[in-house]
Amino acid sequence: MQHAPMSRARYTQENRKMRFQEAYEGWNEGRLTQAEAALLLGQCERSFRRHIEHFEADGLDGLLDKRLSQISKRRASSVEVDKVVQLYKSGFAGWNVAHFHSKYKAEYSGTRSYSWIKSVLQGASVVRVSKQRGKHRIKRERMPLEGMMIHQDASTHKWVPHAVWDLVVTMDDATGEHTSMFFCHQESTASSFHGIGQTIARYGLFASLYSDRGSHYFNTPVAGGKVDKANLTEVGRALKQLGIEHIAAYSPQARGRSERAFQTHQGRLPHELARAGITDMAAANRYLDQVYRDAHNKEFAVASTLEGSAYVPFISGYLPDILCEHHERKVDNDNCVSFEGMCLQIPADEYRHHYVRTTVRVHRYVDDTLAVFHGPRKLALYDAQGRPAKEVQRLAA
Repeated sequence: MQHAPMSRARYTQENRKMRFQEAYEGWNEGRLTQAEAALLLGQCERSFRRHIEHFEADGLDGLLDKRLSQISKRRASSVEVDKVVQLYKSGFAGWNVAHFHSKYKAEYSGTRSYSWIKSVLQGASVVRVSKQRGKHRIKRERMPLEGMMIHQDASTHKWVPHAVWDLVVTMDDATGEHTSMFFCHQESTASSFHGIGQTIARYGLFASLYSDRGSHYFNTPVAGGKVDKANLTEVGRALKQLGIEHIAAYSPQARGRSERAFQTHQGRLPHELARAGITDMAAANRYLDQVYRDAHNKEFAVASTLEGSAYVPFISGYLPDILCEHHERKVDNDNCVSFEGMCLQIPADEYRHHYVRTTVRVHRYVDDTLAVFHGPRKLALYDAQGRPAKEVQRLAA
């Protein structure tokens, strides 16, 4: 007749009983002092004396760990376990455990820990046991104060079926808080301006921006070499105008904080968008702005080391006219500006009869609308096709 194998805990209990019996007999017969008997058991004299009291009162059973025979009051019923497993299978299949656990707590008022949920789902074979991760290099210390450094980066991914978009994220280094996040077809100067603009509008001016060396951030004369800090891009010009330092990353590891955030988003966002029935970019951006960003910040953002903030209010100028492309042009003989195949007609004004051969500045905003400036004065506003704003309003009416 075969016996069921003894559990490790039971084996340890039985071994402890036999070793104590030997030590007790040695001490009782005078062959061992209490100190020597305690050393034999790998414990202090006080513990040995306490075990003597239990043994003389209840025999060897007094040495047993009663936690092995008592059912925990917190032990879940089979009904609760089945309910969690069915919840996962019915609406969250394929989600990682951490993501499911956050929804279980937020939407279903769950009280169980992440470890308990993981154990239950792995025990039911509805999620796989992950391989142990290798040791990570030492992480760079966060900035001590929010607003001291902002990261901006983008991740290209299949966020919804049949579409590959870029997710542009702007985040605070000190706290990990996402100050802006949105989808676009491809990261560009306009997307960088949009993320910076949202951050300034929500929090204020920050001290520095940390980014990769993409062509919309920096001009790099030699591929893979140092960036040219004298020949600025439009993003570089705008940051300099705002008094924000622009820092270039020279290795993928330097952007590790952003990369880890994108791993989280790639594991979560496609499931959340699918669950919400979202497939188009406009709806996805509304979901990011109204639901996802706040939930992510609540779960993952940390407190900065120092109290206070390095953000300062933006009070000088009109932000959209800084965070946009600036292009110098000469006005043609017909009082029009040629810009990328469009003819921008400058309307008559009370200051000059015409601007022929005058150098003006064309602003292209993040929504592709245009404006023509002469020095600080805006001469005209146009839509993305170069039609004057008044004509745009008339056609809309």
